[in-house]
Amino acid sequence: AWTRAEALHGEVSRGLEGYQQAIAKAGASQLEVELGPVRTDEKHVRAVEFELARGRHRALFIVKSRGEVTLVGPFRTGKAEGPCQSVAWDARADLDAALGAFLEKFLEEAATP
Repeated sequence: AWTRAEALHGEVSRGLEGYQQAIAKAGASQLEVELGPVRTDEKHVRAVEFELARGRHRALFIVKSRGEVTLVGPFRTGKAEGPCQSVAWDARADLDAALGAFLEKFLEEAATP
């Protein structure tokens, strides 16, 4: 799970590069998104996670040892986590599509007052 989470973390990091460059160029540093490090999951013994954060907005990426990735959020800190979507690691086309939609939704919600 750890190796897969690090690989996914790298994909998300590369996916955010254009966004981060665009907001820096526009002078909109208040929209910067923080990509947290890979760490042991808080709720699952055999899983690791990392998060995206901007202000109170959060999105979690949970990689479970059984070969599943769960995308949680976007949600606001202090509110109920969710919605959740799980995708098998080996279903790359499905995972790639889910990641794109998930990142887009997070960035839109995190930038909307």
